[in-house]
Amino acid sequence: MEDIEPASLSARLRQKIREAIVGEGGWLGFDRFMAMALYKPGLGYYANPSLKFGTMPASGSDFVTAPEMSPLFGRALAVQLRQALQACGSTTLWEFGAGSGALASQLLAELGDAVTHYHMVELSAALRQRQAERLQPWAGRVLWHDRLPERLDGVVLGNEVLDAMPVQLLHWDGSVWRERGIVWEGGRFAWQDRPTELRPPVQEGFESGTVVEIHRQAEAFVRTLAERMHRAAAFFIDYGFPEAEYYHPQRTGGTLMCHRGHRADGDPLADVGLKDITAHVNFSGLALCAQAAGLEVLGYTSQARFLLNCGLGDMLLDAEWRVSVPARRLIHEHEMGELFKVIALARGVRFDAIGFASGDRSHRL
Repeated sequence: MEDIEPASLSARLRQKIREAIVGEGGWLGFDRFMAMALYKPGLGYYANPSLKFGTMPASGSDFVTAPEMSPLFGRALAVQLRQALQACGSTTLWEFGAGSGALASQLLAELGDAVTHYHMVELSAALRQRQAERLQPWAGRVLWHDRLPERLDGVVLGNEVLDAMPVQLLHWDGSVWRERGIVWEGGRFAWQDRPTELRPPVQEGFESGTVVEIHRQAEAFVRTLAERMHRAAAFFIDYGFPEAEYYHPQRTGGTLMCHRGHRADGDPLADVGLKDITAHVNFSGLALCAQAAGLEVLGYTSQARFLLNCGLGDMLLDAEWRVSVPARRLIHEHEMGELFKVIALARGVRFDAIGFASGDRSHRL
């Protein structure tokens, strides 16, 4: 892959986005902007060769995910996935947005012969290359795809993939909702709102100036997934809330956030292509879309409760401190334990999923 200096990469990406703005008559919806900033081939954040995942800023990484934090994440998750594979009568696992390949390596090592085919849906050529290097010991089992298959059987997995799907922004000015988009003004990207028929699922109680996200792309992904699932179960792990918390009147600034060098900021218009852009997940919206498309919600709970149900507590007791100490961040309420949630969906198969045996919150969706 071509080696691109960060400043040059960002400048080239800005030019592509400027051209898109001109092509759309001078205004680009934020979802289009976010898609280009993250996924424009060769230039977007996830499509360029920069390092993304790591435990410390000194590595040159931007953020850490659970598998990089501790191998116990994969070990605990494997308990649930093994049960789901058995229930589906399958040895096939699909992972979306596999990142560094850390989770895949943990699961392949832990699940052994329970997985004969590990399919990875990955759009980024740079990430595919890194995943292939990491997963060389299982080269005969791992296959890569750049799109959804026509039929899905087995178990589907997505860890921190939904939060990176482009969102639309709506701004409440005290009387009407407007969609927030991007213009090129004074030599830089700037916000501009325009009239829209779009509405958030909750429309009352908002203060003037409130900005919220709506997740049409993530919901479309779930509907498409439902169309392709036959005898399958899907597990998604991400940060987010049920609808009542997501659109709470006190959440006036929405959840949009950027990550670079293990620091967070709220300005997606700066350093385009050089940092991650995310939004928390509205799990109620996803669950309703899934049910409308014929899927069953097997469970919904916090990451902490899910991992403990899968045996993480005993794993912590048996692990040496170098492994157990960082793993505790996976379940601490002020770390990842409460902010991250797990939702499971299924079609053609029913079973009492281990991860939701205690503390299932499906009734709160």
